[in-house]
Amino acid sequence: MELCVLRVMAEGPTYGYAIAAELAAAGFGDIKGGTLYPLLARLEKNGLVTVEWRPGEGGPGRKYFTLTAAGRDQLDAGLAQWQVFSATVSDHLSPTGTDQMASPAGSRTYSRSTT
Repeated sequence: MELCVLRVMAEGPTYGYAIAAELAAAGFGDIKGGTLYPLLARLEKNGLVTVEWRPGEGGPGRKYFTLTAAGRDQLDAGLAQWQVFSATVSDHLSPTGTDQMASPAGSRTYSRSTT
């Protein structure tokens, strides 16, 4: 989740509700405040984001989060790690390959790359 939140903030300063709405629109479902706000506090504590209060338009102010250079480095490193992990899992789960093995139930076979 942390990587996805950092990715949302890569577009510019934003606030908690907007982050949750963007993650929901991306298919993550309803992100609860009890999940998001502790994560944002941890990002701030670790120096990955800065926080700024901005006055609201006719309502209460909002706490805006902005990626720091360390946060951008963390995002770049996390994206690279995720791509390696995703490719490894995809290769492992791919139905192509030369090594056939039976499932534990014996009703289906699965292929595993031997390279």
